[in-house]
Amino acid sequence: MMDKSIFKISKMDCPSEEAMIRMKLGYIVQISKLDFDVQNRKLTVYHNGNIEGIHKAIAALRFDEHLISSEKTAETIAEDATGQRKVLWLVLVINAFFFTLEMTTGLVSKSMGLVADSLDMLADSFVYGLSLIAVDSSVFRKKRVAKIAGYFQLLLAGIGFFEVARRFILVSEIPDFKTMIVISILALMANTACLLLLQRSKSSEAHMRASMIFTSNDIIINFGVIVAGTLVLWTDSQIPDLIIGAIVFIIVTRGALNILKLGN
Repeated sequence: MMDKSIFKISKMDCPSEEAMIRMKLGYIVQISKLDFDVQNRKLTVYHNGNIEGIHKAIAALRFDEHLISSEKTAETIAEDATGQRKVLWLVLVINAFFFTLEMTTGLVSKSMGLVADSLDMLADSFVYGLSLIAVDSSVFRKKRVAKIAGYFQLLLAGIGFFEVARRFILVSEIPDFKTMIVISILALMANTACLLLLQRSKSSEAHMRASMIFTSNDIIINFGVIVAGTLVLWTDSQIPDLIIGAIVFIIVTRGALNILKLGN
């Protein structure tokens, strides 16, 4: 018999918050399993005692949490860690590839929308990579990697904001709408494939469900860049591309700040 404690965490709404909670609880040896329900903002902790320490660690993150229930359970804990690693490695490789593709084509076509979307792909790669590193690494090493990843991502987002502002103020070349649309369609197909892979894993584990939500958001961003490319064609203006670029850079910055919190 072990303890099963359920927490309501009101401010947990993306993989970054989940990763922060995982790291915060990583040093508590009494914990056997963490089961996240991101959509309903609930966390189920399977543990052997020390509920006070667990609650205190979660409360330190200030995610507006409260303990719903804590009771003994005879549930069996079983995880297909190997299968999950394979899926995460595959979506990591896909995201890393499309980061390179979108960054290159974005610079060549002068599209800030593609450049911003490439950084969003990079942000995904960081999240997947941190999840994989966490499997066999110490909390200290994970924090160090999180800091490096967060600062690097924040630096790139800052450069992106500067370039958006520069292009908005100065008259610059209109981006190639054909490249924007074609590459975004390919990225959309890639993210859809990633989502299908994650769904086919049929995993109820936290990081897998969170990854599905993260990838679903990426699909929305891909549609946004496609719409921006279409508006560039219709308006013969760079403004739609700069707007979508700025929006995605805001999303990337938020992700970077959340990743940096992991290093604290």
